[in-house]
Amino acid sequence: MSASTLDSLAPTRLAPGAPAPPPRAAIDVSIIIVNWNSLKWLRGCLASLPESTAGITAEVIVVDNASIDGSVEAIRREFPAVRVIDNADNRGFAAANNQGLAMARGRYLLLLNPDTVALGDVIASSVRWMDERADVGVMGCQVMESPDSVQRTCFRAPSPLHTLLWLTGLAGLFPRSRFFGRGAYAGWDRTEEREVEVISGMFLLVRRGAWQQVGPMDESYFVYGEEADWCWRLRRAGWRCVFAPVGRILHVDGGNKSTDQASVRMYVQMQKNVLLFQRLNLSRASWLASRALFLTLSPVRWIARAILARLTHDPTARHRAAQCGAALRFHWTGQEPTS
Repeated sequence: MSASTLDSLAPTRLAPGAPAPPPRAAIDVSIIIVNWNSLKWLRGCLASLPESTAGITAEVIVVDNASIDGSVEAIRREFPAVRVIDNADNRGFAAANNQGLAMARGRYLLLLNPDTVALGDVIASSVRWMDERADVGVMGCQVMESPDSVQRTCFRAPSPLHTLLWLTGLAGLFPRSRFFGRGAYAGWDRTEEREVEVISGMFLLVRRGAWQQVGPMDESYFVYGEEADWCWRLRRAGWRCVFAPVGRILHVDGGNKSTDQASVRMYVQMQKNVLLFQRLNLSRASWLASRALFLTLSPVRWIARAILARLTHDPTARHRAAQCGAALRFHWTGQEPTS
C-alpha cells in the first residue's frame, strides 16, 4: 500500500478486550473490515484501497474473528500497513466493528465488507461529499452486483408490516411493487441521492461526531440487524442517513460469495434480530405483532420448503428447508442451532 495514501503503521496484534492506543493526530478516514475466513476476497478488497483513498489520509483496520484460513498471517505479510486485531474467538460482527472503532483515528469511520472491491476514488469522493454536509451522520455509496447491475442496497427499518410481507413471500414475489417491495425501497434504481432509514453495512461511512454521540453498535446483535439499530439511533439523535451515488464499490459475485458462509444458524440469527430490533426500538405492541407472525407463519414456510425439497431433490431447496425448520424450532422453543 502506498505510504502517501495509507498510514505506514506497523502491524498491531491486540488481545480481545485490550485497551485502544492513545489517540494521535486525526486522519481523514479509518476503514474497518471485519473478517471471518474471507481471505480469498479480502486480498482484492485491501488491494483496491490505495486508489480509492487517493488524495486523503487513511488507515485500515482488519478485525479477524478467529479465522482458520490463514487470514491474519497473510494480511501481516502482504499488507504490512494494515492494523490487525486478532480475536481468539468469533465475537460477531457488531462487537468486532466496535473493536475497530475504538482504535480508529479518522474523522470518518468506514465499515467495509471484505467481499467488496472499491472502484475508482469512491472513498475519497465519499469523504469529500460528507465534508460538504455537516448534518449527515452516515452515508452509503452505490453498490454493483456486476459491472452492469446495481444492487438494491439500503432499506427500511424492521416493522410488523415488513415482517408480514417478508414471511408471506409477497416482497419476493412482487419486488417492484412500491407496496409489497417497500422494505427495500422498490421503484428506486439507486442512481440518485436519497435519504433512507438504513444504510447497508457493506459500505457505511459514519461521521466521528455522530458515532461519539450515539455510541458503539449494540453487541446484542451477533450478526444482521446491527446497522439497522445503529442508523435508527443516529436518526433519532437528529443525524441524516443518506444514500449518495458519488462512487461505487463492487460486491464480488453480487454478494453470493459472502452468502456461501450463511448457515442455518445465521438464518435464525437474522429472524431473531428482526424481533430484537423491534423490542429495543419500537413499541411492545409492534414486537408482539411480529412475534405472532413468526409463530404462525414459520410452520407454513417450513412445510412449503420441505415439500419443495422432497419434490425436487435439489440441495439448495433442502438447505432452505433446514433453515426454515431451525427457525420454526427457535420461535416455538427458543432453541438456537449451533451450526
